[in-house]
Amino acid sequence: MVVFSGCSTQGQGTSEMNNVNAEANAISGKLSFYTSQPEEDATKLISAFNDKYPDVEVSVFRSGTEEVTAKIQAERQAGKTQADVLLLADAVTFENLKQEDLLLSYKSPELSEIPADLVDPDGMYAGTKVMATVLATNTQKVASPPTSWNVLTAADSKDASIMPSPLYSGAAAYNIGVFSRTDGFGWDFLQQTKNNGISVIKGNGAVMKAVASGEKSYGVVVDYLVAREKAKGSPVELTYPEEGVPIITEPVGIMKDAANVPAAEAFVDFILSEEGQQLSAEIGYSPIREGIAPPEGLKSVSEMKILSGDPVKLAADREADKQQFIQVFGE
Repeated sequence: MVVFSGCSTQGQGTSEMNNVNAEANAISGKLSFYTSQPEEDATKLISAFNDKYPDVEVSVFRSGTEEVTAKIQAERQAGKTQADVLLLADAVTFENLKQEDLLLSYKSPELSEIPADLVDPDGMYAGTKVMATVLATNTQKVASPPTSWNVLTAADSKDASIMPSPLYSGAAAYNIGVFSRTDGFGWDFLQQTKNNGISVIKGNGAVMKAVASGEKSYGVVVDYLVAREKAKGSPVELTYPEEGVPIITEPVGIMKDAANVPAAEAFVDFILSEEGQQLSAEIGYSPIREGIAPPEGLKSVSEMKILSGDPVKLAADREADKQQFIQVFGE
C-alpha cells in the first residue's frame, strides 16, 4: 500500500494561503483510497488533492477492479471494510456494492455539471471520466486500421487479436455484459472471436503492450491507453468502431463504514470539480464534466456512438456472465 501526505503551499499569496489553511484545518487525517486506476495516474490525482488538502494522508490500494472488490468482500467477512473511498472501473461494480448496502449516499455540489445519466440518482456513486473501449491497431502490421468490430472475427486476422479478461478488469467485465446483450453481437460473436484465435490477457495495460510491441495486430482496449501510447511514439492507432463503443465512467463512491467521511467527501468534490476534471484531461482522459475538452485524439461523450446496458441488470448478471465467459474462452 502506498501512502501520500500533503505538499507545501509555497508561492501562494497570503489570502489564498489562509483559505487553504482553513480548509486544511477542517479536512485532515487519514484517508484510505482503493482504486483500479494506473498507479501513475492515482499518484497525480492524490498529489493534486494534497495541494488543496495538505493535512490529509492518503493510503492507496491499487489493483484490477475485480481484485479490489474481492478485497472489499474479504474485509467485510472479517468484520469491517477498510476503504474510505473507491474509484473503480464501472457503474456495474458500484451497483453491486450498492445492493449490498456498502456505500454511503453523498450528493456532491459538483454534480450539477455532470450528466445526470452518468450519476446514481441515490447519490451512491458518480462517474468521473468517460473511457470508451475501442480497437487499437499496430500500424506497422496493418496498413489501414479497421472501422468495425468484425475485424476480430475476420479470417485474415486469425490469431492477431487480444483482449483483457473480465475476470480481472472491470472494463472488460462491462464490455462482455454489453456485447453479449447487443443486437448483432451476442455470445455468438464472442464465440467467433474465440474461434478466430483472440488471446485473453489479464488487463488493459497488457493488451496495449502487446499491440504496441507488434506481438498482436489488434487490441480491444480502453481509448486513453491507445492515445497515450501513440503520443509516446508507438506505432498504434485507435478507432471508434462504427457499430458503437461500450463506455465506462470510472465512478467514485464513499464506503458506508468510512472512517473519515469529511476527507472522503472532499476527495469526491475535488475529482468532480473543474480543477479535478482539468487534471483528468491533462492526464489523458475524456472528462465527464460538461464544458471541458477531451485530450487530443479522444472523443467526448457527446461525440461517441455508445453501446450501453442497464447497470442494474448487468450487476445482477455479472457472475453468470463470467461463468459463461469461462465456458467460451476457457479462462
